[in-house]
Amino acid sequence: MIRKPSRHCTVELQALPSRIGQVRRIVSAQLRYWHLDPLIDSAALGVTELLTNVHRHAEPDKQCRVEIDLLRDRLTVSVRDNDPRVPSLRCADLAALGGRGLTLVASVSESWGVRPHDEGGKVVWFTLQTHTPALPQSALAVPAPVPALAAPGPLRGSGPAGARGPAGSPPPPSARRRGQTRENAGARPTAVG
Repeated sequence: MIRKPSRHCTVELQALPSRIGQVRRIVSAQLRYWHLDPLIDSAALGVTELLTNVHRHAEPDKQCRVEIDLLRDRLTVSVRDNDPRVPSLRCADLAALGGRGLTLVASVSESWGVRPHDEGGKVVWFTLQTHTPALPQSALAVPAPVPALAAPGPLRGSGPAGARGPAGSPPPPSARRRGQTRENAGARPTAVG
């Protein structure tokens, strides 16, 4: 089940390898939606490491909940599982294939920690600084397009296919914006979400 109110996202899952990749993509998409693209790599790495720990170590089951919260200038990513055992940082042997997960989380995050959960189990979390104040919800609205001024001569697009106006004149400046052509200059952007 996925719930995404304005500045909170929750994903419940079994921490299986195939689901970990899906959750990483969900986290990345949510951060893109919130215009937090610079945090995507760190958040994706952190959530992958925490979910891998649940997959490898949690008992009695692999059920967990990932939550992402954006409050002011701080993003918090947390993973709750049903195992009350608390993980700790450790020095991994250089030849070891694992044992560096929390060290990676600590290195990419501003802070991290573990707390017991009221209903049993624990929550492992980390925070990332957004470096810019969070945008107010109103700033995420898609602005209405500015209508183009009419050029002298026949209306563009009203004549036969390929009609350009008097003497093959170029499109108006408003249609020359990046990525726009005569055909899509008046197209309305659509909101995602």
